[in-house]
Amino acid sequence: MEQSKEVVYIVDDDYRVRESLSALLRAYGKNVVLFASGQEFLQYEREDDCACLLLDLSLPSMNGLEVQQQVMSRAALPIIFITGRGDVPSTVQAMKGGAIDFLTKPLDEVSLLAAIKAALAKDCLLRAVQDEQAQLRSLYVTLTPREQQVLRLLVDGMLNKQAAGCLGITEYTVQVHRGKIMKKLQTKSFAAMVKLAGKLPMELMSSTEQ
Repeated sequence: MEQSKEVVYIVDDDYRVRESLSALLRAYGKNVVLFASGQEFLQYEREDDCACLLLDLSLPSMNGLEVQQQVMSRAALPIIFITGRGDVPSTVQAMKGGAIDFLTKPLDEVSLLAAIKAALAKDCLLRAVQDEQAQLRSLYVTLTPREQQVLRLLVDGMLNKQAAGCLGITEYTVQVHRGKIMKKLQTKSFAAMVKLAGKLPMELMSSTEQ
């Protein structure tokens, strides 16, 4: 992934804090986008491949915890809270809401950079998994209902003969379906087909009627 597409979003109503963090992160090669309020960030049309959010806890109008709720309801984005006067209840609520870290101002440079590195890595990994899931779904939906049934039975460990008996078809027909399934899923071996099927969302495999 190109680093130019990694973005650190900063939401803080203090201009000095925004500019200070921006200068620091840009010095380390990070792309930074600044916002003075949670509303501004929520209205922003993001264009990134990997990102995280530095979010001030004490914001006017909509506080950081409220912004977090809005962000997480739309798309999971790693959030690092920053605050000048943190309290235990807020910290607990932020972490339960999925925050990566909770840092107190003045920010320690080493801790901040470590938190950002972890947040970006988490987002990159999450997006890679989501992309893989989307690709698998697109391949799976090319299977006919009968092929989906056969796949489910084979993945559950049935032999061709057993699957045939379960579905009331011949063993040869199961073999034909198996070949078509492997072709559609773009796998070159039965083992590879089973491994790929194991990555499919459970709701897809469990919804197959037998």
